[in-house]
Amino acid sequence: MIDGNDKNSIIRMFHVHKQYGAKKALIDINFDVSKNEFLFITGPSGAGKSTLLKLLYFGEPVSEGQILIDGMNLSRISRNRTPFLRRKFGIIFQDYKLIPTKTVFDNVALVLEAMGKKRQLIQKKVNSVLRMVGMEERSKSFPQSLSGGEQQRVAVARAVVGVPRIILADEPTGSLDSESANVIVDLLKGFHTRGGTVIVATHDKELLRKTGSRIIHLKEGRQIK
Repeated sequence: MIDGNDKNSIIRMFHVHKQYGAKKALIDINFDVSKNEFLFITGPSGAGKSTLLKLLYFGEPVSEGQILIDGMNLSRISRNRTPFLRRKFGIIFQDYKLIPTKTVFDNVALVLEAMGKKRQLIQKKVNSVLRMVGMEERSKSFPQSLSGGEQQRVAVARAVVGVPRIILADEPTGSLDSESANVIVDLLKGFHTRGGTVIVATHDKELLRKTGSRIIHLKEGRQIK
């Protein structure tokens, strides 16, 4: 029987497998993530990094094994509880996933609107996080007018505005120049300093060297030492 009452862990993974048809994407993954930890998941392209993040935020179900998120067992969660689970996460994608027909402000505000927050609070919180990421002056701009680094700053603002417990970042600096990448890393460190848990999937060796955080290595879907 799995004990989900470890007060120090916010994520626990037990013998997790993920399979797509005959392809084994993840094989027997086991690790815990402590509250307020900054963790890296690394490995070459195709190692299973993005798949692992999808399983964590319940973007896809596991094929075998169990995942506990803040004490919630994903294999037992009902459909109507899924939105409550996902509110624990802020997600940053490599390709930003901003809505091109909405302004910077509205892209970030969507998170709070989905949570049913009042307009006055939305206005205040969105302006605050845009100021934090240095994008307040571009709040009325559309994504296509922004550089890659600016779009990723907006993605960070969108991820943190709902005050999630956990940030998942999938190759957040993969398409950025070194200066823009440093800004994104500093923003993630700031979230971590304020008490959040951060999990970054990356193959950027320079990024791994800079932080001194724990690293989980994947190769061909397996966790390696």
